[in-house]
This record gives sequence, structure tokens and C-alpha cells, in this order.
Amino acid sequence: MNCGPLIAPIAKTIPWATITHTLFVASAVARTTVVLATALATNNVWVIVAQGIVFAIGAIKGPQFTPYAFIYKSFVKPRLKSAFVSEDVRPPQFAQTVGLLFALAAIGGSLFGVNAVFTVAVAFALGAAFLNAAFNFCLGCEIYLLLLRARSK
Repeated sequence: MNCGPLIAPIAKTIPWATITHTLFVASAVARTTVVLATALATNNVWVIVAQGIVFAIGAIKGPQFTPYAFIYKSFVKPRLKSAFVSEDVRPPQFAQTVGLLFALAAIGGSLFGVNAVFTVAVAFALGAAFLNAAFNFCLGCEIYLLLLRARSK
């Protein structure tokens, strides 16, 4: 496995499926970050509409049905030799719902000519996506878990 001097020691201790799954999720989140940054930089409502559609699919059907998951299932997963490592779908689905709410707020702000609402909503979504892409910290997932704990008390 040719993965570079920094990742090679890790690759020997972690199953390949875990690395591939983690790298795919990270690249999907990085794509979302780039799309949101593009929407913020250009003030283009159509960019946020496209990302909103991806968020809606993830929020309604689950993140496993998004275009990024389709790419993963079609091209990456069939090439894996080890077992696939999955996670509970509810926290990421909640995070997709939060992203959808920010996208809808941004679209509404743009439709009604309130650029500040568009900018703030996209910036908040971008901040959450950046946290996930850069630090593997899913803010929506953590909020879901906090709400779950609060509800169980």
C-alpha cells in the first residue's frame, strides 16, 4: 500500500476498510466545504440550492443515499478486501437536517433580498462543514447526541 511516509505507520495498524471509509467521508465533507465556500464567496443561490438538494436527500432518506455515498458504493466499496466498517446513521442524518435548515434559510434570505441572512446561514453551515473536514468533529452529530442524552434524563 503506497500511502506516504506519514500515513504508512497508521495503515499497518488500522484495517484498510476503516482508512478508506474515513478518507471517503472526509473527502465528501471536504467537497461540501468547498461547495459552501463557493456559495459564500460568490453569493450564488444556485450553488446553495444544489447543496441543499444533497442535504435534503441525506436528511430525508439518510446520508447513505446521497450522491457521495453512491460514488463510494459504486467505485470504492467493491474494491475493498476487508470488512466494511459502518456507523449509526442517525447522528449524520440529523447533521444533514441541520445543514438543510441552514441551506433553506440561505435560500429564503436570497429570495427575499436579505443578503445578511444568506451570508450568515451559509457561513454557519461552512463553519460546521469545516470543523468536520479539518478536525473530524461533526457538530450536528454532537448536537444529536447531546439532545439524545437530555431526552433520556
